[in-house]
Amino acid sequence: MTLARPDPVFDEPEPPLWEQAAAIGVIVMLTGALIGPVFAPLQQETPILRLIWLPVYAVTLGLCCWRAERMVKAWPALVILVLLCLHAYASKYWSIDPGVTARRTLALFFSSLFAIYLGAVFRGPHLPRVLMLSGLLMGLGSLVMVFAFPAIGIHQYDNAGLWRGLWYEKNQMGVVMVAGAVAAAACLASEDRRRLLPALALVVTTVLVLATQSKTSLLCLLIGVGVVGALWAMRQGGPALTVVALWFGVVLTGTVGYVFITDPAVVLKALGKDPSLTGRTDIWVALMREVGERPWTGFGYQAFWGRESIPAAFIRAETQWPVPSAHNGWIDLLIQLGWPGAFSVGFAVMLAFLTSLFRIPVAGAREGYFGIAYFAVFLLLSLSESVLLTNANLPWALLLAIMTRGLLADPEVMRAPLVQGRLAHGRGAAYLTRSRIAAHSPHGRRPLPVR
Repeated sequence: MTLARPDPVFDEPEPPLWEQAAAIGVIVMLTGALIGPVFAPLQQETPILRLIWLPVYAVTLGLCCWRAERMVKAWPALVILVLLCLHAYASKYWSIDPGVTARRTLALFFSSLFAIYLGAVFRGPHLPRVLMLSGLLMGLGSLVMVFAFPAIGIHQYDNAGLWRGLWYEKNQMGVVMVAGAVAAAACLASEDRRRLLPALALVVTTVLVLATQSKTSLLCLLIGVGVVGALWAMRQGGPALTVVALWFGVVLTGTVGYVFITDPAVVLKALGKDPSLTGRTDIWVALMREVGERPWTGFGYQAFWGRESIPAAFIRAETQWPVPSAHNGWIDLLIQLGWPGAFSVGFAVMLAFLTSLFRIPVAGAREGYFGIAYFAVFLLLSLSESVLLTNANLPWALLLAIMTRGLLADPEVMRAPLVQGRLAHGRGAAYLTRSRIAAHSPHGRRPLPVR
């Protein structure tokens, strides 16, 4: 009896523990866990927060230099990153707050650079695993805050009694826990045999999503974990189940889409939402009027929602509440960088989707179908949260990481059919050579040794 050996063509070595720990540390920082509520409880930008980020930037540069060869191979993603950052930085020349635009562009560059590192280095099942570990760590930390430090872990005024864990508010915890849950589900569906921690992470993150009572987070959880489960079941069930699942998915999507277009209030009420999306439609209408004032430039990257912003003051006065953002990633992008910015980011999002889709036959099972499942979650989030082209933001970083994995020239995957073909050809050639020698050998059927 012999043990199965991993295929050297497809086997991707796991990064060392110290590198995984460093990556998890930066991921936690990208979520804003604990640092913001402790050092800036009023959600203001303070000098101490800027100082805290300097070591994170240093760690990011160190990791990129350590993996310089992989980073060079990911040059298409780096080109996209540079172009997006140059556009954001150029907007400071017409920004209503040039200082904020310049600082946030620098933060955008470093957080996006780390995302590209993540996608270039943590390939195969290793990306969902490091995200699962990060989600489990933050989930356990949130439980500690809820039960040991409820003044931080539980909302005290608005949304009183709802859990927020390590973050300012419950929706932030919901988004992070959804990412952790999808990663945990992907680990369970992958070829990695380590099941205990992913199962624990899935339970912890799911409980915390339910504790937020956020309908958006719950829907994202169901979609993300559901996509992973459906793709895994299709792989296990063969062609018949695949056809049935695709048919069911198309019919369900078409039905929900038709109802949402013809009578959106029915869908929103079924989800427990106010048909006006708790006043968000009023915000969107007001913001689109502002977009009409600067359709090609916007008001500058991350500059519109400042405390002293006059256009934002008009929006807040019109809607009668202190609006912190557009609650829609695409409208927020329009208000910052205009239509050129929206089209540029839309291209990156489409690229992430296509690369994730094309990777399913080759690497989907190995990584637990994480890429396509997370893309579905991100697309829904972008319609209700400002997650597009954001600095220090986990959802945007994960999208860039997924895009990088698809664009990266993966020699192991690309060489697989060629190597297998050569091996088969080599075995066949050797067999024919031995057969010909045996036929002409004076020793009968016993072939001469082949050198």
